[in-house]
Amino acid sequence: MGNPMKIRASVKDGVTEVKVLMQHVMETGLRKEADGTVVPAWYITDVKALHKEKVVLLAQFGQSVSKNPYLSFRFKGGAVGDKITISWVDNTGDTRTDETAIAE
Repeated sequence: MGNPMKIRASVKDGVTEVKVLMQHVMETGLRKEADGTVVPAWYITDVKALHKEKVVLLAQFGQSVSKNPYLSFRFKGGAVGDKITISWVDNTGDTRTDETAIAE
């Protein structure tokens, strides 16, 4: 399981904005160590965001996404205090799920 995500969510005029910083190495599988050995690929492949058990975002990442990806998105609905749950899966099968409450 990866390190905790930093999630911020706020609502204004009926639109909820979510900002997520995912802590992950995101290795492409193309980089080599000083001794010439290839660093194995290790990156997030799928991201899902839920609001009240309803999917509000599905994303697929690949090797080209940078280390510690930052993601920002908006959706209509949501109220102060509602929970937003973000989860990801990487190419090794590792997963992480974190949640936060929507702020004002």
